Amino acid sequence: MTFSSASADLYSVTELAEELGITPRAIRFYETKGLIKPRRAGTTRVYTYRDRARMQLILRGKRLGFSLADIKEYLDMYDVDPSRAKQVKLLLEKVDRRIGELEQQREDLETTLAELDEMRQQCVAKVEGATQ
Repeated sequence: MTFSSASADLYSVTELAEELGITPRAIRFYETKGLIKPRRAGTTRVYTYRDRARMQLILRGKRLGFSLADIKEYLDMYDVDPSRAKQVKLLLEKVDRRIGELEQQREDLETTLAELDEMRQQCVAKVEGATQ
């Protein structure tokens, strides 16, 4: 059941988790890291549309390989810079850095695959030579 308020819908931890396709435990983890801050309705945690949007950004950041520290820094900029100019600049820097990291990983993978292919060819040649 979604809690209703005059200004926005509120979600329980279970509802938010279901909507995002994650566990309530994952949401609580991000709470402990200070990435989201739920309100309280009595003893129940309730999450706003803003919390939901922040969780979507957190999950996207994790999927793209950003650290929690990077994600937190990016999210904190929402509160500091209403124009979002600093946030976009920070995001651009982090995206460029992540692209560089992934390109380096791709080079490393290609090198490793080439070495393994060469090793495999040597093994096949030895096996074929031993059976003849």
